[in-house]
Amino acid sequence: MDLFDHHRAAQIDAEAPLAARMRPRTLDEFIGQDAVVGPGRLLRRAIQADQLSSLIFHGPPGTGKTTLAQIIANTTSAQFIALNAVLAGVKDIREAIAQAQSLRGQFGRRTILFVDEVHRFNKSQQDALLPWVENGTVILIGATTENPFFEVNKALVSRSRVFQLKSLEKGDLYRVVEQAIAEPGRGYGKRSVALDEAALDHLVNVANGDARALLNALELAIETTDSTPQGTIHITLAVAEESIQQRAVLYDKEGDAHFDTISAFIKSVRGSDPDAALYWLARMVYAGENPRYLFRRLVILASEDVGLADPHAVTVVNSCAAAFDRVGMPEGRYPLAQATLYLATAPKSNSAMAFFDALSAVEKEQQRDVPNPLRDPNRDKEGFGHGQGYLYPHSYREHWVEQQYLPSGLQGQVFYQPSEQGYEQSIRAQVVRRREAQLAAMVEGTSTPSSEALTYSPADPARDRWLQRTLSQTGERLGQVRDRLFVALAPQRHHTVLDLNARSGLLTWEAVRQVPEGGVYARVDAEQDLAALTEQATRLPELQRPVIFQATLAELPTALASVAPDVQFDRLVGRHVFSTIAPTAALIQPLIERLVPNGRLALSETLPRESQRLWALLPADTAEKSLGDHWRQAEEAIYCDPQNPRFSWDGETLAALIEAAGLTVQWSQTVAEADLWISPALCDRWFDAVNPASYRSRLAPALSDAELVTLERQLRRVLQNQTVPWRSTQLFLTATR
Repeated sequence: MDLFDHHRAAQIDAEAPLAARMRPRTLDEFIGQDAVVGPGRLLRRAIQADQLSSLIFHGPPGTGKTTLAQIIANTTSAQFIALNAVLAGVKDIREAIAQAQSLRGQFGRRTILFVDEVHRFNKSQQDALLPWVENGTVILIGATTENPFFEVNKALVSRSRVFQLKSLEKGDLYRVVEQAIAEPGRGYGKRSVALDEAALDHLVNVANGDARALLNALELAIETTDSTPQGTIHITLAVAEESIQQRAVLYDKEGDAHFDTISAFIKSVRGSDPDAALYWLARMVYAGENPRYLFRRLVILASEDVGLADPHAVTVVNSCAAAFDRVGMPEGRYPLAQATLYLATAPKSNSAMAFFDALSAVEKEQQRDVPNPLRDPNRDKEGFGHGQGYLYPHSYREHWVEQQYLPSGLQGQVFYQPSEQGYEQSIRAQVVRRREAQLAAMVEGTSTPSSEALTYSPADPARDRWLQRTLSQTGERLGQVRDRLFVALAPQRHHTVLDLNARSGLLTWEAVRQVPEGGVYARVDAEQDLAALTEQATRLPELQRPVIFQATLAELPTALASVAPDVQFDRLVGRHVFSTIAPTAALIQPLIERLVPNGRLALSETLPRESQRLWALLPADTAEKSLGDHWRQAEEAIYCDPQNPRFSWDGETLAALIEAAGLTVQWSQTVAEADLWISPALCDRWFDAVNPASYRSRLAPALSDAELVTLERQLRRVLQNQTVPWRSTQLFLTATR
């Protein structure tokens, strides 16, 4: 670069839009997307360790896809080549590959090829990339606003990890504005800017989760507003409204938003929910969907999902379609809304004005994501889990189920008010009853879950075989405990999980399998457990290994401050966490503080006070009656001693401690019976006279040495080298923050 090129580059940087100038340069400056790039996540660790594999970033505009690529460029030691698929062709790809081959051959240096708008590449251009991604000549990072499972070469997707970026939350957008106004070098920190609270709220609300749109509007407002005599630029609500006048709705008629929204619309009509049906109809009309396409779908639905239950449905929808062709837009929205309401409720409706209430909500509220159960599952169910959890109404009594069809922020919203005229009078009670059932299901937490997977990664058969082999080595009973805990946890692929008591790794390896793009941390008590799990973890790729550390439960907060200083955990899981130490508020509160909002805790505990009694394993006539009575009383005293904290707690105690820490708790107890082999070594541990925690030592205050010797002799004679039924009480507890 000569002097003139350097001057030109500096001038371009200085005159760049605010959104370009404020682009984060490091992960610490990056705002939002904690589920994908937050502390403890796989992607963050990979960037920091400079151990990237091929990636595809998918999400709406202004969510940070290109910014993440730039951060990678700033932190990696690899050569970074950037292409824009709109402008680049096969020639540019070949030149980039040639440069990568040269660097690899001469210096052994890797090359990262960033392709912005990668979905714009045609099939031949994407095919030109495939062999070089396959053999590792380049590490591909693609960015796309379209669904990669539909728009990107399947072979490229199968060799890449896919990360889905979501629209920024309002809190994130407020931080973006604050950063832009305070930054002296790239922002407006050197100028006096007074931004009214109402103006800021308007900018953030209408930006609709798009940081770029927000910064562009802020820049326009500041640059076009004259300073006061005191040199202050005062941004009022009126100025903000002029700077960003209309909410941009993400809707591509050939892309993901189109298929997801029409899927939600059809499912809402089929589910007899007129409120949700009007909302999704308003979303599509507001975004410019062709009303004739909607009428075609309604005609199909009239036959497919209403059919002979109302023979007039097809006639009504066709009449509405003919009316639309006669009057056109915008008045044609009335018959469109009427047809939708008729099919959603079965009888004819004249309450089309309710459509404009839904349209008003679309205009005023931040655009909500389509709930995951309502999304179209046909193209990416395996990748992002779209459509999972949808309850098919025809499978339920009366062909209806109390399922939520509105977005989470609008659940309970009422748009359609049945009148007392005509057929609507006969359906009024039904609509109200179903709304009440939906609201009750929502309040009680039994409504359809709406979580979705935010990441995807290609299959790793070798790793999966190893994990499956490791998991299958557990007994059937332990496997059932593990599966029950993880069903309660319902972890997502990008979550961070803390195993509170790893021991043999029963829960740790399952967590590794279920959160491949997240992170797993595992605490062990014993040094031998640490060595064993660490040795097993070496068989996994470095970035996918769990972080295993040794600490007592009391030392856990200090240990986490060292091994995971900034990590907030999505899930906490544990088995026999309190087997040797009683639960206390001092132990539980620091754990809960490490749990994210809406995070979950799942525990399986064997209650010590409900443990199998040894005296009950021997026949009643084995010992003399007096000795047998003394033995029974002495053993029962161990478990009933209120001064012994290890045995003095139960499920109610643990649930109360966790509820006091701020979680909502559900718990249950079951009595389990398993076969136990009484080995000589086990008998040695029971009757160890040196160990103060042994069974013999705990009986000693109540029994003489001679009685203890007699009991040991009789127990070894009857039980040693025998299999006995061992009874225990299992506590299963789940809690949500």
